[in-house]
Amino acid sequence: MVRVCLFIFFVVISFAVQGQTCTNPGQNPTTAFPVCGTSKFVQNTVPSCGGRSMPSVACRAMGLTDINPFWYKFTCFKAGTLGFEITPNNLNDDYDWEIYDVTGRNANDVYTDGNIVVSSNWSGETGKTGASAAGTQGLVCGGRGRPLYSSMPSLIAGHNYLMLVSHFTRTQSGYSLSFNGGTGVITDTAQPRLKAVQASCGGDVLRLVVNKKIKCSSISADGSDFSIANTAATISSAASTNCAGQFDTDTIELKLSQFLAPGNYTLRIGKGADANTLLDYCDNSVPETDEINFTIQPKAPTPIDSIAPIQCRSSKVSIILSRPVLCSSIATDGSDFSISGSYPVTITNVTKSCSLTNEIVLTLSAPLERAGTFSLNLIKGSDGNTILNQCGEETLAGPTLTFSVKDTVNADFTYNVKYGCNVDQVQYRHSGANGVNRWNWQLDENNASSEQNPLASYQAFTNKTVTLAVSNGFCTDTSSNIIELNNFLKADFSVLEDNCPNEPLEFRSTAVGKIVNHSWSFGDGGIAKSATPTHTYAAPNRQTPYTVRYTVIDSFGCQSNASKTVTIYAGCFLAVPNAFTPNGDGLNDLFHPLNAVKAEQLEFKVFNRWGQLLYKTSDWRQGWNGTWNGNKQATGTYIWTLKYVNRETKETVNLKGTTVLIR
Repeated sequence: MVRVCLFIFFVVISFAVQGQTCTNPGQNPTTAFPVCGTSKFVQNTVPSCGGRSMPSVACRAMGLTDINPFWYKFTCFKAGTLGFEITPNNLNDDYDWEIYDVTGRNANDVYTDGNIVVSSNWSGETGKTGASAAGTQGLVCGGRGRPLYSSMPSLIAGHNYLMLVSHFTRTQSGYSLSFNGGTGVITDTAQPRLKAVQASCGGDVLRLVVNKKIKCSSISADGSDFSIANTAATISSAASTNCAGQFDTDTIELKLSQFLAPGNYTLRIGKGADANTLLDYCDNSVPETDEINFTIQPKAPTPIDSIAPIQCRSSKVSIILSRPVLCSSIATDGSDFSISGSYPVTITNVTKSCSLTNEIVLTLSAPLERAGTFSLNLIKGSDGNTILNQCGEETLAGPTLTFSVKDTVNADFTYNVKYGCNVDQVQYRHSGANGVNRWNWQLDENNASSEQNPLASYQAFTNKTVTLAVSNGFCTDTSSNIIELNNFLKADFSVLEDNCPNEPLEFRSTAVGKIVNHSWSFGDGGIAKSATPTHTYAAPNRQTPYTVRYTVIDSFGCQSNASKTVTIYAGCFLAVPNAFTPNGDGLNDLFHPLNAVKAEQLEFKVFNRWGQLLYKTSDWRQGWNGTWNGNKQATGTYIWTLKYVNRETKETVNLKGTTVLIR
């Protein structure tokens, strides 16, 4: 289905002075003049008024106000971008504009909420302005040198928008507006047609409804757009109360030259004294062949036809009528009606603010929360009558309408957790009480179920957010719970990697979980059972790596393991050799500190006799191979420096010496 964007433009006509409130139709957001995107619209003058603050978030610091404003309104029927151009009659004039998304909002929210702005241009330059593909910014604030064209705003199908055009130059010289570019279609292609006719009680007034908004200016006031077949009665006038404060309407009241007798009639349309039928925003006309049948009913009481569907936990009952009744004939205390049935129901009042209505809404003293079947009865109320239609005909007491409701439902659920070492299982249960027949479980980890009592499995042992929505086809309810799966288990520990012999070495558990048992194997036959044991390694003949294995068991009997290697050195006396032989024989090929096990933040450097840095490292296990920039250095004496922090005393140590490179 093709959908289009419908623009309704608010044209300003005012003789107020600058700073006064804009009250004429089109000078404020609540009035509108309908326009079409295929046409060019011309406003020759811009009457003075305005001065209201426009709280744009992007340009808030500028204190923007509307000046000689014109307002435009549109509804988007097909998503796309909007391109348009405003051309001042005097190209030395400065025009600004701003577009707002007012979907579901009061039109006057444009004066209070700057967050609904979707596009704007408040450039201080003169000349043409608008939105086009050449624009690079969606929101352009004021000031000289700012671009006159903004990027085209993207419109959302079904959303309603307002556009402000403000005349900063403050003269009354007007402008023209045209739409071009963009992917959004703002022309309503639906053809206007006659939709329905309803006759007044006396048959001398017809209320005609059109399928879409038409321009008030296209209605011939003398009623010459219309005629009625098979009767001598003529239409003496045509008007719409909506046209008093705006520029379009979908309802027209036709007054007849005489009363119509009960019977069937046909209302026809043709070109009136204004040389057209009815015109929509795009000047599309209702076809001259269009006609619609209607019936003048004999005077008769208005029956109570039906009850609108009752909602869950409803505290209101709505009675639907085929023809309108006088609101003044409805007792405000609701005493025109009584309800009997499965349990007592009391009517407290009727809400009304009308002259005629096709719906009577009864307010109950309490919501209908329990299942039951009820009868609604029409009786004479405290005002001495039942209900009267506009002809003064009273509906006889006694008609009964029946309705039923179901129990409310409760989505609260229970669960039972079966913890496992690799997978946790959770059994969820819902009672199914009060006729629940639909379950929608959201079980976290992208799991869902429609079963009443699903079983879910989880591999990630973290808290799960579980939601259940239930329904019995009448009432719904939702409930959520946080399921704590706190049996995550992981073995880990911290220990220094390099260590000295015959010194206690501390091992510290960093395992996660509900641990009840610790087990250590230190690689040299030693074992321990605490969380933070110490172990002393005997001096090996040469540096030796030992694999330490740590095992934890939690309260559920699950086990996790971790292993790390610690290196024990034959000794921890730190020394720097006074000679080395980088000849590739595997002996003394590298020059570096020895046994710097307890040296932290180490910095070792080697220089030649001229003080040139040849080598440096922060890892004492690494060493200089006697080259610099890939070139072997000559036999001779070299200078070294060593700086480090003792990991036990935290003292800084600085050493310096020489070594001999021998080739």
